[in-house]
Amino acid sequence: MSAAQETTAIHTDLIANTEEINQLLRRYGVKFGIYKNGTFREQFFPFDPIQRVITHDDFQQLEVGLKQRVDALNLFLYDIYHEKKIVKDGIVSEDFIYLSGGYLPQCEGITSSHQIYSHISGIDLVQAKDETWYILEDNLRIPSGASYPLIVRELTRIASPRTFSENTVLDNRNYAKLLKNTIEHVNCGSIMAILAPGHYNAAYFEHSYLAELTNAVLVQNNELFVEDNVLYYRTYSGGKKRVGILYRHISDEYMDPLAFESSSLIGVPNIMEACRAGNVALINAPGNGSADDKGIYYFVPKMIRYYLGQKPLLQNAPTYLPFYEEDRRYVMDHLKDFVIKDVAEAGGYGVLLGRDLSQEKLA
Repeated sequence: MSAAQETTAIHTDLIANTEEINQLLRRYGVKFGIYKNGTFREQFFPFDPIQRVITHDDFQQLEVGLKQRVDALNLFLYDIYHEKKIVKDGIVSEDFIYLSGGYLPQCEGITSSHQIYSHISGIDLVQAKDETWYILEDNLRIPSGASYPLIVRELTRIASPRTFSENTVLDNRNYAKLLKNTIEHVNCGSIMAILAPGHYNAAYFEHSYLAELTNAVLVQNNELFVEDNVLYYRTYSGGKKRVGILYRHISDEYMDPLAFESSSLIGVPNIMEACRAGNVALINAPGNGSADDKGIYYFVPKMIRYYLGQKPLLQNAPTYLPFYEEDRRYVMDHLKDFVIKDVAEAGGYGVLLGRDLSQEKLA
């Protein structure tokens, strides 16, 4: 049997076992939730047997380029909440920082442990027809989704073992160890906890699965409290344990009702003071939204040159910012050809396709 025939046979084997894999996903409760029209709807994670193959050479190039990008974004986050050199030097306009909804003045002067702000970065990639990879956007607030490929691969090994035993597929089973090492690196003392808003959160499966993989304590906000600027977890026996790392899946504005949204019922009062005192590391750090704003995306290649003195290894998708006259003229002349993004939105919201808009809407 030729290599091509063997690959086809394995691919066919995987497709034949798709239903078994989906049954295992349902058995293990692999779900995600979405809010639509104000209603929460939970559904099982769908499995697609058609693999997206990334070659070894591409993967190596992507890994180096993504590390470079995240390094620059971390330096940017430290800078804008401290000395603001990139603004003073005219590399990034302050309009795209301080008018952004992701910028939080409450984070001014806070130094995240080891000066790391984005511990887990969800960088979206797209491959063009010429096979060139581009960065589509940066997600640095509370990116999620790693648990799904992890559990799907585990279940695929059960239902379709040939997929991995007879193919040279990079093993991702060390993700939990990498994640734990990354988080422990910034530990400010004692245990690690994962803060989840509860079962009805869209990513609750991920919270519980990652807690199991990393031996972290899965908590809700009523199990946490701040005392003398130190974060504690209430134990079942009535005692308390210090929390040195809090991996949270709660948006910035709801994290601390005394610092941000006062009506929040899912945050922890005074947690920002514990963070400011250097007594707890929040994963990811609050205020990261100022670096993954759609307007800031335009400037990331300039950040790489400014902070690292390097040429960007991965390029942005071709992007025009109508803030600048030359870009504005080009956009106005080619609006029907563009994907139009609202700089204040995230998660796919506020995206329009020029080709789908009527002349009235274009105007």
